[in-house]
Amino acid sequence: MISDSQFVLQCQNLCKFYIEADVNISVLNDVSLNVGIGEKIAIIGASGSGKTTLLNLLGGLDDASHGSIEVMRANWADMGEKKRAFWRNRHLGFVYQFHHLLGEFTAIENVAMPLLIGGVKKTEAQQRSKKMLAKMGLADRIHHKPSALSGGERQRTAIARALVFQPACVLMDEPTGNLDYFSAEAVLDAISQLSVEFGTSFVVVTHESRVALKMDRILSLEHGVLLEKDEVNTSL
Repeated sequence: MISDSQFVLQCQNLCKFYIEADVNISVLNDVSLNVGIGEKIAIIGASGSGKTTLLNLLGGLDDASHGSIEVMRANWADMGEKKRAFWRNRHLGFVYQFHHLLGEFTAIENVAMPLLIGGVKKTEAQQRSKKMLAKMGLADRIHHKPSALSGGERQRTAIARALVFQPACVLMDEPTGNLDYFSAEAVLDAISQLSVEFGTSFVVVTHESRVALKMDRILSLEHGVLLEKDEVNTSL
């Protein structure tokens, strides 16, 4: 039996609903998920199935209507906004379909941002950021602003930013959605490499079967229910 200490993220009986015009609209229904150390999980599902809502709940960016979510054995419901921000910064990374890099800052400055917010001194933050960008194959691009980077380079910079604090888990929402085949492959290779090197877990929302098939597990969100995909090669 796997102990709770081997999970970096857990949610139990998670429900999310909205009320519009006196109508109860259910988005997530009794979702439970355990993410192990270094585990890579893909979440697939039709557009509007609630995948992004689930990621926002897991990341403490929104509150569940029912159920519990723990990140590194701390429950989001027990934290105020300040504690959530601190816990999120230290233990989670986020990567979206659009890189959300700050255009006025260079790659190394963008990557260093979480460290500086977390109280790391500027010199150390720059050193750590430089090393992380080098791991992403961007050693010669650290002083370039996002406008001077290709789409793949911008996304790899965003991944470096998400990983620079060496978080327990990175939540990704369609991280290869805007990339060409070769840029997407570079991003997927980086995910696999860094998962092994740092023991980082990844929860990746994707509509691309080739992305999902590179993960350790594939889950499908269908009508608000999270289902395990046992035969991934025939079910995608």
